[in-house]
Amino acid sequence: MNDSIIIIPKVLPIVPIRNKVLLPGLALRLNIGRKETVQLMQRIYKSADNKESKYIIGCVPVQPPQKRSEPKDTDKSSTIPFTLTRNVNRNSTPKKTIEETFNQATQPSDLHEFGCAARIIKLERTVGGGFIVVVEGVVRIRVDRYVLERPYLEAEVTTFPEISVVDDDQELKELAISLKSTGRELLALLQDLKLPTSVLTQLQKFIENASAGTLADLLISTIESSYEEKLQILDAHDLKTRMSTAIELLTKQIHLLKISQKIHSTVEGKLNRKHREFYLRQQLNAIKEELGEQNDTPSEDDEISDLTKRIQEAELSVEADKAAQRELKRLKRMHPTQAEYQVVRTYLEWLSEIPWSKSTTDILDIYKARQQLEEDHYGLESVKKRVLEYLAVLKLKEDLKGPILCLLGPPGVGKTSLGKSIANALGRKFHRISLGGVRDEAEIRGHRRTYIGAMPGLIAQGLRRVGVKNPVFLLVGHLSNHGDPSAALLEVLDPEQNNTFNDHYLNVPLDLSKVLFIATANQVDTIPPPLLDRMELITVPGYTFDEKINIAQRHLLPKQIINHGLSVGDVKISDKLLLKIASGYTREAGVRSLEREIASVCRAKAVEYADAKYKDELDGYTGEITEEEVEKILGVTKFDNEVAERTARPGVITGLAWSASGSGGILFIEATQMAGKGNLQLTGKLGDVIKESANIALSWVRAHAFQLGITTSETESKFFFQRDIHIHFPAGAVGKDGPSAGVALTTALVSLFTDRRVPPTTAMTGEITLRGQVLPVGGIKEKVIAAHRAGIKKVILPTRNRKDVEGDVPINVKNEINFVYANSVFDVLQAAFEGEKIWINSASVVEFESRL
Repeated sequence: MNDSIIIIPKVLPIVPIRNKVLLPGLALRLNIGRKETVQLMQRIYKSADNKESKYIIGCVPVQPPQKRSEPKDTDKSSTIPFTLTRNVNRNSTPKKTIEETFNQATQPSDLHEFGCAARIIKLERTVGGGFIVVVEGVVRIRVDRYVLERPYLEAEVTTFPEISVVDDDQELKELAISLKSTGRELLALLQDLKLPTSVLTQLQKFIENASAGTLADLLISTIESSYEEKLQILDAHDLKTRMSTAIELLTKQIHLLKISQKIHSTVEGKLNRKHREFYLRQQLNAIKEELGEQNDTPSEDDEISDLTKRIQEAELSVEADKAAQRELKRLKRMHPTQAEYQVVRTYLEWLSEIPWSKSTTDILDIYKARQQLEEDHYGLESVKKRVLEYLAVLKLKEDLKGPILCLLGPPGVGKTSLGKSIANALGRKFHRISLGGVRDEAEIRGHRRTYIGAMPGLIAQGLRRVGVKNPVFLLVGHLSNHGDPSAALLEVLDPEQNNTFNDHYLNVPLDLSKVLFIATANQVDTIPPPLLDRMELITVPGYTFDEKINIAQRHLLPKQIINHGLSVGDVKISDKLLLKIASGYTREAGVRSLEREIASVCRAKAVEYADAKYKDELDGYTGEITEEEVEKILGVTKFDNEVAERTARPGVITGLAWSASGSGGILFIEATQMAGKGNLQLTGKLGDVIKESANIALSWVRAHAFQLGITTSETESKFFFQRDIHIHFPAGAVGKDGPSAGVALTTALVSLFTDRRVPPTTAMTGEITLRGQVLPVGGIKEKVIAAHRAGIKKVILPTRNRKDVEGDVPINVKNEINFVYANSVFDVLQAAFEGEKIWINSASVVEFESRL
């Protein structure tokens, strides 16, 4: 461009621009949106039909904020911002745009002193009423004074044309040579950054052919420089000053490019295909090396050092130590921001916190263990005896390779507290593991580390929590019906295998041979047979009323008194009232409901005590509980003595039942007859086995009807075909099943047909056959204790269950109940009808037994 042919008027319209600087020889794109400047562009646009017209405007930058006399609000309109940021890694030439508009009119005091006269080379209207204008810088100008502020700015300006380098000015000549040399050095660096060939060729031509002043402006526009630095170049109308400033800025940019290239080369040399993921980490190290911060110890190194120390102190097994060292090496090569870093770190923390060698010293004192069990539990003599035998063998063998104890009993009988007592007697730490809701083996063995959120299993978690390798683990609850975790428990509970238990998360052998496992269960049916085979069942039966009263006086009542903020002497309950609470307000094998009722009494007395203390009337407070207070606090008796309330009627019998929860109970059987066709109807939510027992009982009674005096020779053939029989078991919402009701059903039918009454205080249980034999049944202790609670005075049992009564039933229960043992149905009938022999001996009755 030849500036000599462009005439610059003395007065120019001024267009303010923000944040960027227009230099001579460069082109910028402006978005015109401010009202004043739009009016100027409209005037120019209307006269644009004259093709030979060339309009010159003055582009003056706005001063930086710190130099303005009155700061203005920034533009919030939709404009295209001007950026001159050259991305050396891109292959396209960067575009130049500039933001020019303001919400408020620009004051002359906001504008810089120097600017650039520019000619308009392109002018277009926009949809919003503004203009897009492309201008080309012509020559530097200085604003002398503003002659017009409305409708747009106009100012008198002084121009500073470019001067050529003369040979007689040696300093100027040296600066020009230095500027070209610096430009060539910059060009070489840009070539290494793989800019487009066309851009590099054009830049090389400018460096070789352009004048010194134009070259300085061009090179400064090429590099990244601040707004203030560009203003320095704009202000430098003196050529020497401009070239010196340009050389200084170019040298600074060249130095930054060299550092960046060095960092890039350093990182690139250390990378290979396998370690591309470490790119950012290596680049950060290279930057720190340039800054001289390489010797600073990063925080992740402290974490790795701490982990290494903890692993050494944990005294891991050989396999675990090998795995830990392998993972430590991996961790040192990772950056903390990697997802795998946290996974490996968590794994090492688990390895360091598992008690591989820490243990407690066992206190194998049989006398102390016996004393501990006696203090913690009343009754349960057979259970205590078996636990002491177990501990004695452990003391002699000094090893735990024996059967796993399984405490079997109904809820609330003290199975968990027995486990705690064993742990206290041994001086070991105690941990409770709930198996309720465990769905699959991963919850026992742990999840494999390939899964997100993987964790060790319940066994490894328990070891970490107790911190020793020889605790007492109490396995509480029953396995879930979903999934099959019992396979994992087989390895845990098998003494021959658990010394090398493999947790999937840890993936190293874990020695569980020193752990004392005690399992609890409410019923045997839910335990898988292979698992049951590895355990020794210790039955924890329900409590008698005497045992409940002693437990309440020794444990439950003092505990609840303290829990409610009272002293031991503030509440006193006699044995008589405790018996009333246990029999009238609870129906359970254990003592949980009894404890809740005692807690209700203590709460009421706590309110009474607090009122008396507040009114300063403690002298009038009495802690003795009366029978009237019990009824007032607990309400009307919830359970009546059903046996005592019943009257003897033909066809009504009291049987004994055993529930799935492990507790016993009494079961009433009612039979009646009506005119019909010989049908048998059974109601009461009965199972198939008990229905079959009813059919067997009816068949036996029909087979012996003449012998029992039910029929005569004349009525024998049609007696049972002229009537229907209905047998009902009350409490119809409760399911009932099992063979134990056979003798009771037979007795009920005989009582119905012979119109004889069985006393309601007589109960019976046992299975019958078609030949009239009485077979033994299970749950004798629970049934007898339940009969005792219900007020039964006579119990008829199979003869083969005598050993269960003598071995398991408490002495006080045996002293208060008359036991009658029967071999056949005739023995049952004789005992049920108070010794009356209601049948006749008939030689004509012949029984056959098949031997096929």
